[in-house]
Amino acid sequence: MPKRITSIEVAQHAGVSQSTVSRVFSEDSPNVAEKTRNRVLKAAHELGYRPNVIARMMSRRETNIIGIVMANMTSPFYPYVLDKFLQRFQALDKQVLLFTVAQGQLVDDILPLVLQYQVDALIITSATLSSDMADECARTGTPVILFNRTVSDSHVSAVCADNVKGGRMIAEYLIKTGHQHIVYMAGPANTSTNNDREQGFKTYLREQGIRDWMRVQADYTYESGYAVATELMQSDTTPDAIFCANDIMAVGAIDAIRAQGLQVPDDISVIGFDDIPMASWGAYNLTTVSQDVKMMIDKTITILQQKLDQPDSQPAVELVEGQLIIRGSVKSR
Repeated sequence: MPKRITSIEVAQHAGVSQSTVSRVFSEDSPNVAEKTRNRVLKAAHELGYRPNVIARMMSRRETNIIGIVMANMTSPFYPYVLDKFLQRFQALDKQVLLFTVAQGQLVDDILPLVLQYQVDALIITSATLSSDMADECARTGTPVILFNRTVSDSHVSAVCADNVKGGRMIAEYLIKTGHQHIVYMAGPANTSTNNDREQGFKTYLREQGIRDWMRVQADYTYESGYAVATELMQSDTTPDAIFCANDIMAVGAIDAIRAQGLQVPDDISVIGFDDIPMASWGAYNLTTVSQDVKMMIDKTITILQQKLDQPDSQPAVELVEGQLIIRGSVKSR
């Protein structure tokens, strides 16, 4: 491999000092004589020199890099969210460093490594952060914002869909459309999104005096949605509606129901949560709760900027209400 050209070599080639080279490539554009600037740029071009942006940022004690920690990348919702974040940060002239949490790995396990990169701030989404690690991030002075997750009794900010209210909306809609034998297909038990959606769902049913509903455990994946729905279809009791805690499980459930020779929604209604792009496909036409991702990202960036400008500001928690999107996967009974 060719060796990396340094600013010292550019300075020697141009016949100027290293500090002059640094000033020429500084974002602050300090005064450098035009003739000298052109000589430095010519030397840099001839040698193939590229300034070390990271080193320059570190010298200012900021990197202009936002770290994003993300798990569950197999769910279409989070790559969609990541794309929206990338677009917004690029518009703000900030770079993004993505860290992924492997299957079965805890975000706590990788955060010490993440913090070594000296990112200006950290956004954690689709991953569960312990209260202890959240507090550790706060002590290091790295602003942390949880996106679509919450952690009880922690000192980090969070922006999340109002999952409790979303669960209530779904329960209300299924009862309103005459469903009596409802199954809740749960996501991982250690996620706040699942817990809050289930809480809102079952609380509304109890308020209506309805206790005849069933809970099955899945894992926020297409495969688990398909497998669990298949087991339900082959059991003695067939539900008339399934509320899946996210859309990708609902898509798996719909395919499983059809594989058993049944129809959605004529035989069984299916409803999801998230409104991923696939939900609107004609093959699924999925009724779901849409999360206002744009507003959630707007609020995340507002909190992030506030924490960067005022590091001692108090943590903020924002809940963003979703919208019930009625399509063709639920039928009135």
